[in-house]
Amino acid sequence: QVQFVESGGGLVQPGGSLRLTCAASGNILSWYVMAWYRQAPGKLRELVARITGDGRTGYVDSVKGRFTISRDNAKNTVYLQMNSLKPEDTAVYYCNLVGAVSGWGQGTQVTVSS
Repeated sequence: QVQFVESGGGLVQPGGSLRLTCAASGNILSWYVMAWYRQAPGKLRELVARITGDGRTGYVDSVKGRFTISRDNAKNTVYLQMNSLKPEDTAVYYCNLVGAVSGWGQGTQVTVSS
């Protein structure tokens, strides 16, 4: 199975930025639809951004205009640029295939607080 390792999280002030990186242990084929998810304590895991193999993107309304998902298939890597961060963005962020039911990594913690 492909394994994912998320990194780049941390503590940031409201309005700040972070860039998350998802490194895959194996090749990511161009047709895989990849996504970033997040889960806050006591809440359901939420898909926040997705990207197709040819670069088409989609976002949940709450992050549109602030987050940008991108991928480099040759590097087996997916990125999430997060700008204008808000406290409600605080969560553990994961990457995975769209629709995945397994293969979850440890995620990376993003905390937005003053």
